[in-house]
Amino acid sequence: MKLDAILHRHRSTKIVATLGPSSKDADMIRQLFLAGVDVFRMNFSHGTHADHQIRYDMIRALEREIGRPIGILMDLQGPKLRLGQISGGKMNLEIGQKLRLDMNPAIGTHERVPLLHPEIFAAVKAGEDLLIDDGKVRLRILSCDGESAEVEALNAGVISDRKGVNVPGAILPLSPLTAKDRQDLEFGLSLGMDWIALSFVQRPEDMLELKNIVGNRAAIMAKLEKPSAIDSLEAIVAASDGVMVARGDLGVELPPEEVPVLQKRIIRVAREAGKPVIVATQMLESMIASPVPTRAEVSDVATAVYDGTDAVMLSGESAAGAYPAEAVQMMDRILQTIEKDPLQRITMNAVHSRRRSDARDAISAAIRTVAETLPVAATVAYTSSGSTTLRVAHERPPAPTLSMTPSLPIARRLSLVWGVHSIQAQDVTSMEEIVNNATQTAVKHGFGSPGDALLIVAGQPFGVTGSTNLLRIAYITEDDKAR
Repeated sequence: MKLDAILHRHRSTKIVATLGPSSKDADMIRQLFLAGVDVFRMNFSHGTHADHQIRYDMIRALEREIGRPIGILMDLQGPKLRLGQISGGKMNLEIGQKLRLDMNPAIGTHERVPLLHPEIFAAVKAGEDLLIDDGKVRLRILSCDGESAEVEALNAGVISDRKGVNVPGAILPLSPLTAKDRQDLEFGLSLGMDWIALSFVQRPEDMLELKNIVGNRAAIMAKLEKPSAIDSLEAIVAASDGVMVARGDLGVELPPEEVPVLQKRIIRVAREAGKPVIVATQMLESMIASPVPTRAEVSDVATAVYDGTDAVMLSGESAAGAYPAEAVQMMDRILQTIEKDPLQRITMNAVHSRRRSDARDAISAAIRTVAETLPVAATVAYTSSGSTTLRVAHERPPAPTLSMTPSLPIARRLSLVWGVHSIQAQDVTSMEEIVNNATQTAVKHGFGSPGDALLIVAGQPFGVTGSTNLLRIAYITEDDKAR
């Protein structure tokens, strides 16, 4: 299939797809984009720097071919808490069986198992639980002296070497950025990653630590997968450029029935704050091995769309599954179908971004009113920092948002945002240039034809961050089509 510079999606909700063994070559990356991917995710829990660089270069080559920015999300591994080695590699536990977890690196026995994480022993107390291997085994802490803990098995199961440990009831005194993360981060920033996702965020200070390193080189995203993060949800959202509902670990550390409630709460808080939000993990999980999803999975994706999430994410489906392109195609079909339901917009519009008493938010409020009164083909947002486009998008206007910015990094970041068709455009110095560029670009990218109205949002003086103060209606002419 030949790509075309006017290619755009016929939906507003974005698709994020993880790259991996099933999507490691240029041809498959191209197929995934054609199938509907808007942003590619690189999971730094797996693969080498060389692997990621090859895939990064492939995406940028594809970007140059289509003439449109493509976003790349770098997902840091974060701290992995694991058991040490056990004699024989594994051990069966019975209900009520007691053992000791300690800092002794010697191979574990039926009486004791190494857990070489002093931060765990410093934070936990009697009565709290430890979860082993994604919650398959639950251990109740009977006592803890700061260097070891006596625990009791609450269920029968198997524990084995290096299995992960979750500590749902405590805030651990550790940075979410490990030595590996810091090395990966500098590598990713040197490549030009657009979004940096931080795993196992516990408090807003974690995001501030990341921001101090990243600066303006990329946007930062908080992965919400710890109960302690939910306790500081509003502050974490405020400290982040975007958030991810990481339902995998969230579902391990919390009762499963609480996850849908928290998903809706996180989406609502993010949307009220005007921050992009991704819903992730097990969305079309069965498509790792099957060419079709379950009906429950389709309904799960639909729920996120009804709530107005900016994006939905594929993990193993596109990274390691047997049907990566088919999973993206299916996701694209679900999103388009749900967005055509009139109830979707009614449900989504129940939540609005919070507004302040300034010119920028007055313009944002007017966007929806104008768009509902006068049919417009698109809202064209001129932006230097991305803030104008974000304000437009989080009003969830009925027409697409054509975002135009002279900054390629900003254009790439905005590819994640609901309803936004993001492009790099030349800088402007006058209102005449804005109107001419907007009408001609709308025609070129398939967003209008002669006679159609455009709603143009910008700021004066041009190129100044945070100066959104201009709203204008323009009409596409025959001359725009001819150019």
